[in-house]
Amino acid sequence: MSETTLTELASGLHFPEGPVVLPDGDLAVCELRSGTVSRVPKGGGAPAVLATLGGSPNGAALGPDGALYVCNSGGWRWTEIGTFTIPGDHDGTQGDDYIGGRIQRVDLATGAVTDLYTECEGHPLKAPNDLVFDSTGGFWFTDHGHTRRRDRDRGGVYYAKADGSSIVEAIWPLDSPNGIGLSPDGAHLYVAETHAGRVYTWPLSGPGQLANPHPPFGNGGALLHGAPGGDLYDSLGVDGEGYVCVATLTNGGITVISPDGKSVEHAALPDPLVTNICFGGEDLRTAFVTMSGTGKLVSFEWPRPGLRLAF
Repeated sequence: MSETTLTELASGLHFPEGPVVLPDGDLAVCELRSGTVSRVPKGGGAPAVLATLGGSPNGAALGPDGALYVCNSGGWRWTEIGTFTIPGDHDGTQGDDYIGGRIQRVDLATGAVTDLYTECEGHPLKAPNDLVFDSTGGFWFTDHGHTRRRDRDRGGVYYAKADGSSIVEAIWPLDSPNGIGLSPDGAHLYVAETHAGRVYTWPLSGPGQLANPHPPFGNGGALLHGAPGGDLYDSLGVDGEGYVCVATLTNGGITVISPDGKSVEHAALPDPLVTNICFGGEDLRTAFVTMSGTGKLVSFEWPRPGLRLAF
């Protein structure tokens, strides 16, 4: 991709993630280290806390009722390396103040926070990471899991209803699943695995339903792309032409994968910890990206319109 010209919208954020364009054009952004969701003015400026969630809020999305739905990974261990603060150290990623994983609903008018889901079929959620709503008002989300000194959680993908009435385990197991998105026609689900540097796709037959039965081995998905050179994949967005746009760690930037997986480009950004992307602005031609190492929210022009989300 061509050289990217950035506009800095906010700085001093505490490991930002989960940017969401709000109806008035402002942006909501999660801050993992402070356990908060903040509002950043449309044209940029000082962020203001919208809600305090505790733990470590990660990915977020607007739901059918206008509320903000947040994946909370429960609390991370943090390490200072030079000018960066990164998640994890030799003892793993799970923080000493870990509250358990959960899906939370935030009332944007009042800041009230409700825990919707903390478990599925008796199994506790470990570290929910990213989510996407479909057109029926249900949502898919990943559980990335946490790592400890001698063991780590197995991750998976879940499908749940926004009213808190239903949650099912749809895909299991995955290796640190992170970003998740839907194709423009809603017929395919995409999931990025962080540590493996892979993006998988599954065909869907209906809301919360995989078209292919789950196999006895593997996860049933087709490999869309595997990263070269040790890149790690974080959250993702899908643009209006179906390109899967994956926030990339170590090789900081956005990895852009064509719908058939045959074309891959990289938009480099000046931060090794690029964690998320969403689209907004006129004709959805503006990409909003969290650069978590430097604590910034930036925007730049995208070569195609972004995908208009369900809500």
